[in-house]
Amino acid sequence: MLAVALVVLIASLIYIYGTRNHKYWAERGIKHDKPLPIFGNALSKFFQKISLADLYSEAYKKYPNERFVGMYLANNVMLVLRDPELIKHVLVTDFQCFHPRGLLDLLPTDDVPEPMMRNLFLADGDLWKLLRQRLTPAFTTGRLKAMFPLIIERAEKLQDIAIEAANTGVEVDIRELMARYTRDFIGACGFGIHDDSLNDENSIFRRLGRRLFTRTKRDDFVAIVKIMAPSLFKKLHFLVPEIEENTMLLVTSILEQRNYRPSGRNDFIDILLEIKQEGKIVGKSFEKDKADGTTDETELELNEVMMAAQVLVFFVAGFETSSLASSYTLHQLAFHPKAQIKCQEEIDEVLGRYGKLSYEAVKEMKYLKMCFREAMRMHPPVGFLARRCVSRYTFPGTGVTIDPGVGIIVPIDAMHNDELFFQEPYRFFPERFSPEDESQIPKHVYLPFGEGPRACIGEQLGLMQSLAGLAALLQRCSVAPGHRTVRNPVTDPASTLTQTLLEGLPLVIQRRTE
Repeated sequence: MLAVALVVLIASLIYIYGTRNHKYWAERGIKHDKPLPIFGNALSKFFQKISLADLYSEAYKKYPNERFVGMYLANNVMLVLRDPELIKHVLVTDFQCFHPRGLLDLLPTDDVPEPMMRNLFLADGDLWKLLRQRLTPAFTTGRLKAMFPLIIERAEKLQDIAIEAANTGVEVDIRELMARYTRDFIGACGFGIHDDSLNDENSIFRRLGRRLFTRTKRDDFVAIVKIMAPSLFKKLHFLVPEIEENTMLLVTSILEQRNYRPSGRNDFIDILLEIKQEGKIVGKSFEKDKADGTTDETELELNEVMMAAQVLVFFVAGFETSSLASSYTLHQLAFHPKAQIKCQEEIDEVLGRYGKLSYEAVKEMKYLKMCFREAMRMHPPVGFLARRCVSRYTFPGTGVTIDPGVGIIVPIDAMHNDELFFQEPYRFFPERFSPEDESQIPKHVYLPFGEGPRACIGEQLGLMQSLAGLAALLQRCSVAPGHRTVRNPVTDPASTLTQTLLEGLPLVIQRRTE
């Protein structure tokens, strides 16, 4: 009897713990699906049946007449926005109420986050503000132009590899090809690594890349338990020690080679060294006020660990998003040969005037950019934006008030493919981004790089790097569907922040005739 009572007691405690927040939306009259104990509305995600972006898209589509939809990610209270005007308030107008992404809240460790998670993408509050303040000047047009020769070198190598693939006549996973180009670009522009290290399968850089983008059962288990019971598993690190150790080893070795001084390579490591030379980063605090109510100051010193964390996120964010966006563009061009020919004619005309790829030449490839933007609309690499409410907030015009800690989701993928905002959303139609037609797209709807103060800091760098690679490949080659090519690729259900494709993107590469 004692054993039975103990089991009942434990089960009751688990039930109470697993449902403690599940009345939140019902009490506010917000439409939502009935949550399950422990899992909330995310049972399919926890069992890897659906990607996180698709989970939010399902909620978005289920309630087409609502301005927002309530849901629960385990016991985390989430609100999926459907109204562009409310999205503007969260991302821009009332940013001070929603400045954190809140991702570290779902993956806590101790009072201080894991070292490699103290980066610009994941950081919140004062840490994010100071990093953004000092890193923003690193992505100016002048910096981008200075980096561009490194991009061109890698684009020309991509062109050579594409020609070799065309000569074999076999199908090529274009996702892997563009991933190789993006990896080499990040190695050169982010880490300052030379070709011998990029091509060495046993180099630290290659080992780090393989581990970062290989999901294991351990990774899935840690992600699930930290979301379901973050306080209980806070001492369990999200990143395996191997990633942290290899990142630190790689960055420290590069810093030592440069004697901890900028080298003149104009890469990301140089930018961080310049920031470090300028001393402590000082700015107005997001989180602290003085006794008289005025805003306090806060400061941050960029040590080696912090530098390594920024380099790691440069690698992760730049690699996955750029390679996916550029490869999906080629996938769509393969199924739309007229658009592909139009791109190639533009590339030929522009390069005929400039003689070779350059920053200025790529900037003039307007139609290629339209195709790239349309591909990012159809399958945005980042399927949703996340924010967290930090103060009691009433959404304008709704009468609905939420409390600090509520997570906000902007479902980018669902909005990009909603016929309410884009006519024939499943049709590849680059002309919708022409100067004449783009003005018809509602504001705060097309958000592949985010919007507001937390928009992607590397948008222009990622855009120009992707366009340079596409231009180099399409100048000498064409792409076409092969026997294994699927018209509508499926998103990997294990995907979290990015929308990785399940089976790659096999295409046939063909040499262009003169």
